[in-house]
Amino acid sequence: MTEKKLLFPIVNTDVALFTLIDQQLRVLLIQRANKPDPGGWALPGGIIKPEIDKSLEDAALRMLAAKALLRLPHLQQVATHSGPDRDPRGWSVSTLFFSLLPSDQVPAVAASKTEAIAWVDPERPGHRLGFDHGQMLAEALHALRDKVERGALPLHLLPARFTLTEVQRACEAILGRVIDKGAFRRQLKSARDLVKVPGAFVRGAQRPAQMYRASAGFVF
Repeated sequence: MTEKKLLFPIVNTDVALFTLIDQQLRVLLIQRANKPDPGGWALPGGIIKPEIDKSLEDAALRMLAAKALLRLPHLQQVATHSGPDRDPRGWSVSTLFFSLLPSDQVPAVAASKTEAIAWVDPERPGHRLGFDHGQMLAEALHALRDKVERGALPLHLLPARFTLTEVQRACEAILGRVIDKGAFRRQLKSARDLVKVPGAFVRGAQRPAQMYRASAGFVF
């Protein structure tokens, strides 16, 4: 049966939510419950509701909370996609965001209008993504990597307290390559986003590792 075409543009938002699981970068996908493409996989998102959404960011946060029971500290806009053919219901506009969340703060379970969720490799998601979400995911991953390449620290992926080694591993997971430890530590010496936690150390086989936290008001 042919999808009924809407007579006005569809305006929606989509979110690429990244986390670390076993020190590997993962992104959240949802399995759709409703038309179009029921049973298909996509980035979480949906159509805005002008009567309750004050902004695109509010719409994205609302829909992610509804579909995956997640509440995010921040969003970063990546790109806007538009056109008559990207959604079978009609001409559509979608604003893409990405966000970061520590794996220990991801109580994600399938919720309304969602059959299931999956945390997948963003480069090899293992599912055919509906609409143009494959392209969106590639753009979000590129934007995330670009920020880290330029020196931004992905502290939203880490727990409240962390070591410098954990910061390096998070950057390596995003970039998909090993970073020289000496050069990275020299870069961190001038980082204003890192604050030592007095008296907090991780003790192991080698000397204790100082623990840090993100500075107040930090945003990636």
